Amino acid sequence: MSAKNEVTLEIFSADLSSAQPLPLALSPVVGGFPSPAEGYLQGAIDLNRTLVSHPASTFYARVLGDSMQGRGIEDGDLVVIDKSLEPREGDVVVAFLNGEFTMKTIHREAGDNGITLLPANPAFLPIHVGEEEEFVVWGVVTYTIKKQR
Repeated sequence: MSAKNEVTLEIFSADLSSAQPLPLALSPVVGGFPSPAEGYLQGAIDLNRTLVSHPASTFYARVLGDSMQGRGIEDGDLVVIDKSLEPREGDVVVAFLNGEFTMKTIHREAGDNGITLLPANPAFLPIHVGEEEEFVVWGVVTYTIKKQR
């Protein structure tokens, strides 16, 4: 990997051609004392339909690398990327920079002085995108699906 690309992505298109409903608990899961969940099932939830607002422009990607761990995105996680969204300040984006994909937080500099891509790991340096760079925001990360260790 190059110095500018600390995260590698395996990208997959979102396939919503079939439903995959899973049981959905009626009450929230509390991180404190356990409570019995039996009898609290509300119905089903389809994760594809819940996580994907724009099927034609949504992709899943497996994260390989740790430059975004401070934002809770770690090696082995899956991210949902929506290419139809306009990136806003502070969004985690997948960008195509000088022929390589990278995932960073986007920061627009004051006075229209360009864009900086910010890692979320102090071991990595921010990337200032200059005028001479080949750069495009490929999509905005909308969800992270955690890999359990």
